[in-house]
Amino acid sequence: MVAIVSMITAFLTGILIDTFIIRPAAKVNKIAKQIITLGLIMVITGISPYLFGVDPYQLPRFLPQGSMDILGASLKYNTIFVVVLSLVIMGSIFWFIQKTKWGLAIRVTASNEITSKLMGVPTKTVTMMSWATAAMLGTLAAIIVAPAQSVNPSMMFNVQVSAFFAGVFGGFQTFYGPVLAAFIIAFARNSTAFYLTDIWGDVLVYMVILVFLFFKPYGIFGKPPVKKV
Repeated sequence: MVAIVSMITAFLTGILIDTFIIRPAAKVNKIAKQIITLGLIMVITGISPYLFGVDPYQLPRFLPQGSMDILGASLKYNTIFVVVLSLVIMGSIFWFIQKTKWGLAIRVTASNEITSKLMGVPTKTVTMMSWATAAMLGTLAAIIVAPAQSVNPSMMFNVQVSAFFAGVFGGFQTFYGPVLAAFIIAFARNSTAFYLTDIWGDVLVYMVILVFLFFKPYGIFGKPPVKKV
């Protein structure tokens, strides 16, 4: 019940942020949205200790402790649950974006907002609902991660960094690119952490990604933008 209330609250918060902060800033500068997004993360992270305190919380685990051996690898039940749930959610989102009229509106708005507006697409509503849905899915990600660690204002920092690297590495132009890149990064990080150490494993993986992006800056599946005259 708490998880549902949290996701609804995040959905409404996303609508408010888009209406009163993101949309007015976008009229001034296209880069303002990215800058304000980073600023909002720091503001919310800074305010959270005053509202909820600094003592970490521990959420109860709904899945039993233990692990399962799959192809010689030991995977925790919580890890299997997260992977399966993530694939189901991503598959549902992909179907929605590809097969529905609202999904088509999202794609054309992301491609060219001005042209979409001229074609009659309600771009303001599309953008607002996209922000709200992103906030709701971010809350769901935090709920999934929370039982595996202590709940504190900075608990999602590593997740956000990993998600950003997955987006850059896979390519923001495709839906499946960041998803596949996330699995590649996760496999590489766990492998290097097993054979080396956690810290040096992360450093090595991110260094390889940076070197790769030097030769292919649009990611594994990304393509350079093509302007038609």
